[in-house]
Amino acid sequence: MKGCEMTRVATLQELLSKGADNDIAIAAPDMPGLTYGGLRALVQRSVAKFNAMGISRNDRVAIVLPNGPEMATAFIAVASGATAAPLNPAYKAEEFEFYMSDIAAKALVVEKGSDSPAVSVARKLGMRIVELAPEPQRGAGSFVLGGQAASNGHWAEADDIALILHTSGTTSRPKIVPLAQRNICASAGNILRTLGFTPADRGLNIMPLFHIHGLMAGLLAPLLAGSAVFCTPGFNALRFFAWMQEARPTWYTAVPTMHQAILTRAAQNKAVIADNPLRFVRSSSSSLPPQVIAELEATFGAPVIEAYGMTEASHQMASNPLPPGSRKPGTVGIAAGPEIAIMDESGNMLPAGGTGEIVIRGPNVTSGYENNPKANGEAFTRGWFRTGDQGMMDGAGYISITGRLKEIINRGGEKVSPREVDEILMDHPAVLQVVTFAMPHDKLGEEVAAAVVLRDGMNVTEKELRHFAGERLAAFKVPRKVLFLPEIPKGATGKLQRIGLAQKLGLGPTA
Repeated sequence: MKGCEMTRVATLQELLSKGADNDIAIAAPDMPGLTYGGLRALVQRSVAKFNAMGISRNDRVAIVLPNGPEMATAFIAVASGATAAPLNPAYKAEEFEFYMSDIAAKALVVEKGSDSPAVSVARKLGMRIVELAPEPQRGAGSFVLGGQAASNGHWAEADDIALILHTSGTTSRPKIVPLAQRNICASAGNILRTLGFTPADRGLNIMPLFHIHGLMAGLLAPLLAGSAVFCTPGFNALRFFAWMQEARPTWYTAVPTMHQAILTRAAQNKAVIADNPLRFVRSSSSSLPPQVIAELEATFGAPVIEAYGMTEASHQMASNPLPPGSRKPGTVGIAAGPEIAIMDESGNMLPAGGTGEIVIRGPNVTSGYENNPKANGEAFTRGWFRTGDQGMMDGAGYISITGRLKEIINRGGEKVSPREVDEILMDHPAVLQVVTFAMPHDKLGEEVAAAVVLRDGMNVTEKELRHFAGERLAAFKVPRKVLFLPEIPKGATGKLQRIGLAQKLGLGPTA
């Protein structure tokens, strides 16, 4: 119990204090590791430097960096003294402008010499641009920041906002999710206890670090345990086993599409797998088919731990337990941090076996969306956060997700707001009406599709419309299928309905 209490921290400053000075905190391919002592000193210097620039607690700082050790340490440094807003580096200028404006970002952190469109957007918005210069010779993730030197920095406190992310809604603009220091620290502790991390562990991180899954399970939870995180430049199935050989990990976490890609190359890498036995493999962010779980366990000779997370819960809500606990393929496990219940439409709790909305409450859960009383009124019922997922809980507390109540497209763990895609496509002069929806996909689970009605006398091809979208949206949001229709099917009330549209239009699973 004492060790368990040791993991209950409320700020990143406390979280970072757990690792031994000379133990490796951050590692990366082909460079020396950064120790916990070095990481703490780097964060202290960076917080002081930000303070000297006039950036302090609760000031929003957008981070646009490639995946890797500098992204990991920059996120920790910003979140330790201000509010980190990590953004997908693949975004287009219009997307950067929306997200950075929406959160009123005060500064942008980029690598020195970056040609990201975020830089010109930041100039346009009058934001401070902070250039980060990597110093890999001083250890993976080491960097210096431009600006005047400073000696003393003020770390953020438990109720300050550490991390701010957007979550997309289908019927409204993307919502801002603020996560306090105590939220993300509670989540890191939940994940640590679920997975039994110790200083002897070494994680191979292939998840993007602008995503709650990568930030919490891939980075902060193992650092709370004083273990090492090996940061890759991003997922690459062709390089995974070479990284595995170099990192010598005891575990890794990924989304189902990554696991499936890894399996396609496992047969040629049996020696690497045998040479680097894993304690477990973790999967989250979308459902992992039971057949894939069985194949992963047979390949790696290790248990596969499927978990359930979302941004509003600082990632983890439920998880299958490690052995000797029982793993139930097809479920997302048992409550692993917050309380979980199943609620009916009237707000009543359902008994075991009842199907309803999955609801949660606990210290890892956001206190509410920012500047959005309507969304908060819909999302919270008597202190319970409504996840928007439909599911059931069995008598032993194992949770099965039966579907999403809303219409977000879950493309292999990447969430796409149909409305956002609609609005981009509607900007094309030939488009009269559009509805974006999910169509089934054999590997990703869902893919983005759009039904379009053209203006009279105007023409555009599917290729041209996809190219138009591709110039304004990140690649994963661009519809893979565009159908041109004389009229889009409507529901009984005359509303356009996204759910079930693929079936109505005869779109079966694609590969």
